Amino acid sequence: MDDSMEYLREECEKCYRCDLGKTRRNLVFGDGNEHARVMFVGEGPGEQEDLQGLPFVGPAGKLLDDMLEMIDLDRTKVYIANIVKCRPPRNRDPLYQEQDRCMDYLERQIALIDPAIIVCLGRIAAMNLIRDNFRITREHGMWYQIRGRSCTAIYHPSALLRDVSKRPETFEDLRGIRQQIRAICPEVYADVD
Repeated sequence: MDDSMEYLREECEKCYRCDLGKTRRNLVFGDGNEHARVMFVGEGPGEQEDLQGLPFVGPAGKLLDDMLEMIDLDRTKVYIANIVKCRPPRNRDPLYQEQDRCMDYLERQIALIDPAIIVCLGRIAAMNLIRDNFRITREHGMWYQIRGRSCTAIYHPSALLRDVSKRPETFEDLRGIRQQIRAICPEVYADVD
């Protein structure tokens, strides 16, 4: 099997392992630096993402860009993907079966990118990548070693749009992410310092 990002994208384009493949307008494979040391993973694409074929381009994406900027990052320095690559109808949470059928693709993306740090955006990503009983309200901002990578979870940007009271906690979590990047892969900030 060819193990390249291009081959994996083509494989995902042909995927109909679940019904989401039948209703998508566009595959939302991922975006950013394919050699990034830091990877952000959300749950699944929304309407704008489905229309444009890129992750986090709607209102939550604008907020994510602002969050990245707060810690001197942008999409050229990170890679952004989702648990599922196709939009669930009416932006519902992806079903367990849909998540399960798509996880192989994400795991292969992670292997190809080989990030030192993975930031889960929201509980669904954290439940897939950190631990299946992960509690975002209690464990956001905490660090875990998963398969040789430093992993954490923060509130999903769409949750922050709905509940601004979570933003101060998220600001602290972002500061923790910046500290972890400086400790593990300081080269990410070579052009900032």
